[in-house]
Amino acid sequence: MSHLVSPSIESLLPYEGGKPVEELARELGISDAIKLASNENPLGPSPKALAAARAVLNDVHRYPDANAFKLRERLAAEHGVPMADIIQGNGSNELLDLAVRTFCTSEHHIVFAEPAFVVYRIAALAHGVPFTAVPVRDLTHDLEAMLAAITPRTRLVFVGNPNNPTGTYVSLDALSRFLRAVPPEVIVLIDEAYIEYASAADFPDCLKLRGERERLIVCRTFSKIHGLAGLRVGYGVSTAELVGYMNRVRAPFNVGNLGQVAAIAALDDVEHVRQSHQLNLSERERVSAALTRLGLSVTPSQANFYLVDMKQSGRAIYDALLQKGVIVRPFASLPNSVRVTVGKPVENDRFLKALGEVLS
Repeated sequence: MSHLVSPSIESLLPYEGGKPVEELARELGISDAIKLASNENPLGPSPKALAAARAVLNDVHRYPDANAFKLRERLAAEHGVPMADIIQGNGSNELLDLAVRTFCTSEHHIVFAEPAFVVYRIAALAHGVPFTAVPVRDLTHDLEAMLAAITPRTRLVFVGNPNNPTGTYVSLDALSRFLRAVPPEVIVLIDEAYIEYASAADFPDCLKLRGERERLIVCRTFSKIHGLAGLRVGYGVSTAELVGYMNRVRAPFNVGNLGQVAAIAALDDVEHVRQSHQLNLSERERVSAALTRLGLSVTPSQANFYLVDMKQSGRAIYDALLQKGVIVRPFASLPNSVRVTVGKPVENDRFLKALGEVLS
């Protein structure tokens, strides 16, 4: 069947998400597994978001508001931007793909870091757009090298901040210089899926850098700190003109009724966000210190996960941990490492115990 698809599609592998707990139960009969593989909020969704979603369950036979008016109105108030500058997405993931579909053709070119969120590469390959994957330096975006990789054909540059899967970040000063240096005809998309977990004093909020360049898209999600991954709600902030073009391509009704009302309620639940941030900060530091005592290298993280250099096959460690009911995430691009989500203290303790047994 390979002749039915383009060579770039033929070369793609399906996106590999974190193994579900239910799948591990089917395969190995482990009924009490813990999942630390997909960067989900261990505290779950905001109680206010759950209540709001339950309140509209009787209306799920109705199509949602295709323009997500109330959600965009709330986001506009939250960030002090015009509603016309906001686009809703089926998770921020949809918006990454939508940017490629809207603004790029096979005559253009995309730049992103490597390793970074794999959807940047998938979107480019799926739509037949040439790209340059610029290797990270010290596991951090090499902005100077990314700038050098831009050609007259470059239409789009992706920057993940914090970066997934490394957890590293680029500072306010470095990113500001980069945004000013990128040629004005190029669109820069900043993927801030994990921004609410960042704690560094010089971590940039790119919504405050909109004055640095006109062609800027900032994407965020409700899947991480707000705990709404299963409802698939994200959003992008840009100029009304760029958003208008993306809306021409965006699928209708892309964010459902439950997702829209839950996201609004999640924004209002400031205490849930605070608790989620504090738990992540304290446990991220505690577990990182424990892993360092085991002789492992942990990349300093600004996200709700950490990258651990196992100094041996990460896939082998992943497989061994599965046998103990602990699900983490290996990466082909980082063969000696695994990415581990920050969980609740009891989950993190179980991971540390299982890992100690595997290493011994």
